[in-house]
Amino acid sequence: MEMDVPPLFRCPISLELLKDPVTLCTGQTYERFCIEKWIAAGNITCPVTMQELQDLSMVPNHALRRLIDEWLRCNAVEDLGESSEYNMATIAEFKQILESGTSAFEDTVKVLEKVRSLCLELPAKNSVLIDMGFFEHLLGLVFRDSDTFSSQKNFILIEKSLDCALLLLPFSDIASPNGLKKQECKFKRFLFLFEQGTISIKRTLCHFVEAIVFHSETQDLFQMLSDSPSLIHQIVALIHEESGAIEAGILAVSALSSLQRNRQVIVDQGAVEKLTDYLAKVGEQNRSHLAPVVMETIENLLTVSGVKEMIIDHKFGIRSIVNMVFRISDHQGSESALNSLLIICSDSNVPRQKAVVNGILPQLLLVLQSQCSGGAKIKAKMLLKLLRLMWNEEALVLHPINR
Repeated sequence: MEMDVPPLFRCPISLELLKDPVTLCTGQTYERFCIEKWIAAGNITCPVTMQELQDLSMVPNHALRRLIDEWLRCNAVEDLGESSEYNMATIAEFKQILESGTSAFEDTVKVLEKVRSLCLELPAKNSVLIDMGFFEHLLGLVFRDSDTFSSQKNFILIEKSLDCALLLLPFSDIASPNGLKKQECKFKRFLFLFEQGTISIKRTLCHFVEAIVFHSETQDLFQMLSDSPSLIHQIVALIHEESGAIEAGILAVSALSSLQRNRQVIVDQGAVEKLTDYLAKVGEQNRSHLAPVVMETIENLLTVSGVKEMIIDHKFGIRSIVNMVFRISDHQGSESALNSLLIICSDSNVPRQKAVVNGILPQLLLVLQSQCSGGAKIKAKMLLKLLRLMWNEEALVLHPINR
């Protein structure tokens, strides 16, 4: 039975149920993706009120998101009772099979596949799985003590359990008592899986690293992860073409780099060269959506001694950052690119000359004439002053003042 979605819960642009509602300065709320696409197309008005947007910032509407989640929760229980394939009794049976620990491998695999199907086909019903403790139990299957932890069959169960848990993660409390709070045994399993697990397991664990980093109640576990150069090495190693998990690796490294204490270790593991290589090929293989994340990560790492020189010495370092200053498709990453260039060019004419050769001047003019943020425009003016200083110094060398 299709649910009748209240008008308040629909995006005015797509008319679909809001999943990531954000509010503009006009007070109107939209789906983030839809309004970002509207603004990226060159529109500077609110689609509903047609008022000119004096401020392009978007504020997450958490209150509306909670109302929608509660509405979905209420409708989920009602609709599951009417479902012949996935009713409450069936889901309870799934849980019993997973909890028993004595079920045959094939039966457990089938249940995990059905749970995954339930997550995908009935996203509005995730709250029922959460209420019945599936998220915590799936993590229990991943991090449990087992004599056959590294067996092929166990890796298959871990892979499927993590896949299901990742689908439930946005609706779950990762810091619950049975979630991922500080436990040394869980950390050891975490590290082991990064070292010995399949690429699918590593890819999924990278997403959990993101969640751990940004959750206020998992900071103890985050500290354990941060204090492990071996783990950070495993994550950074995913940032290469053949890894099969390059995007997940980038997102995890970006999350880890948000804290100053992690940056030296990330740099020591070779992340700067890998990220710069990625940025140099941003126009290839439809990878532009992650370019702003990579640019922000490089900006973070530039606070570490020696990184500035790494960028300058990289064959495509300066050029890659210059190309991020202004992108026609969107302006994400512009401010990070400008700030990075300000750091790199702060005390030497060599990177300034490289930036000019690679076309920074027209990029800066485009920023100043576009709908880029005020912060980006301020940084563009600061960079122009730096370049002007270089030209003044060169003029003095060529035409010294006679005293």
